[in-house]
Amino acid sequence: MNKIKGFLRAEGRKIVNGAGEEIILKGWGLGNWLLPEGYMWLSEGSSRFDRPRRIEAVIRELTGSEYSKSFWEKFRSRFITREDIRYMAELGYNSVRLPINWRILMEDEPGIIWKEDGFRLIDSFLDWCEEFGLYAFLDLHGAPGGQTGHNIDDSVDDLPRLFIDQDSWDKGIALWKELARRYKDREVVGGYDLLNEPLRPGLTSDKNLNYLLPRLAQFYDEAIHEIRKIDKNHMFSLEGQHWATDNSVFYKKYDDNMVIHFHRYACMPGIESFKPYLEISEKLDVPLWLGETGENMVEWYAAMYPLSVSLGIGYNLWTWKKMECKNSPLSIKKPEGWEKVIGYTKGGPRPSYEEAWKIFDEYLENIVFENCVKNEDVNIHVFRYPGCRVRGTDFDLLPGKGVTFSGFRKEGNVYNYQTETGMKLVPVSDTPMNRRFFFDCGWDQLSLEMETDEFAVYSFYRIEEGCSLRLELSLARDASLIVCQDGTVLKEIKPENKEGLQEIIVDGLKPSEKSGIKVLVKSGVVRLDAISLLKA
Repeated sequence: MNKIKGFLRAEGRKIVNGAGEEIILKGWGLGNWLLPEGYMWLSEGSSRFDRPRRIEAVIRELTGSEYSKSFWEKFRSRFITREDIRYMAELGYNSVRLPINWRILMEDEPGIIWKEDGFRLIDSFLDWCEEFGLYAFLDLHGAPGGQTGHNIDDSVDDLPRLFIDQDSWDKGIALWKELARRYKDREVVGGYDLLNEPLRPGLTSDKNLNYLLPRLAQFYDEAIHEIRKIDKNHMFSLEGQHWATDNSVFYKKYDDNMVIHFHRYACMPGIESFKPYLEISEKLDVPLWLGETGENMVEWYAAMYPLSVSLGIGYNLWTWKKMECKNSPLSIKKPEGWEKVIGYTKGGPRPSYEEAWKIFDEYLENIVFENCVKNEDVNIHVFRYPGCRVRGTDFDLLPGKGVTFSGFRKEGNVYNYQTETGMKLVPVSDTPMNRRFFFDCGWDQLSLEMETDEFAVYSFYRIEEGCSLRLELSLARDASLIVCQDGTVLKEIKPENKEGLQEIIVDGLKPSEKSGIKVLVKSGVVRLDAISLLKA
């Protein structure tokens, strides 16, 4: 059933649809489709294979011009299809963010020359979104000249030339005018995401380009002014500088119909990570959108996104599909011989044309929806469905103290996590831990310690007949605790004659669309590492 009910708009600090119903955005970004990024191809940090223009150059070198042209036509027709959007809707999401590289829609030549093939891709994509009821956000991920100065914007020399070169600026404004002209009447378009992650920090070791911040504000002003001459309906999604984390550009409200769009990676999945944005939202009376986030452990997802929703903030995870992964809904199988391609970009021997054709032919087969591996754990943890594991520290923050957690202790801790709850966090181990991946924040190395009469509540969804709980905990010899579902006692747990971490299974769960699982300490000291909702 089509869930599109008119244009999305900002109403105070909420996003509502044409029927006036509040919409909490939940969805994924389609990274790599219209703006390839090397890490999604397992480029292992190769600077020769990190952004579209360099990826294109390598593929042309390895395969020849004729094959290369055919490759990109097939890639764009296969990487995202109707089936991807159907599956996204089937999983329960209501929105999708489309990152666009300007060179998909415009020739990199003097003057303004439109590329109709690129617009046809967007047209088809919007038709699919309309069919399956997902609002689509058009995201200028790579603006003319680059707005970030990094691989993610396809910049030539790692400088944000959108704000430096007049030709790039003019092309950027012209592109948004053209997008508005073509899509002003499409209600399925949730909004215009004017620039992705503008003005990164630390552009060079000896030069800070924060002086360009006024140019960012000027671009927003000019683009919005020109778009509003054409399109009075669509909502604007505006991002701050420094990977969309810095709110300095939001010294004012740029339009009555706008959302402040921010990104969060590698942060503790608590309210502390939302506070700066909640403050500016209240000050300007505008809604918030966690428009890009993810690339972490699925248990981090189980902490971050239910919290975001409880705060009235929608989210869009990054990214829908990439090669050999566990934290995206779809994983692309690595083609045989792929190491030869990446090795070549790092100074290794060049594969023959025949070898390269075979490798890239297989890649083109592997990217098709039907040939991807489904990572069901991702969706399970985003929504806290059966099969989900939640850290003990990630109890429900709302409605709040005395309801979803006890909070008897002095507030604050050295971890900058759950600092206002009055709950005690302790390290899982005293042994130092190495950083495991790029966005590792180490949050899962903390445990929740509770004493007599302390409690914590954990929400789970779609509990089915036969589901059970697994608690991973340590109990002192004189400890005991009670586990409840929505106020009904399920089990009283007492320590076994052993020390250290124990796993306790709790049966008797009643089917429920949503339940709060309460862990209450009757006596002694309990350290709760994690609680899992097990499948029937």
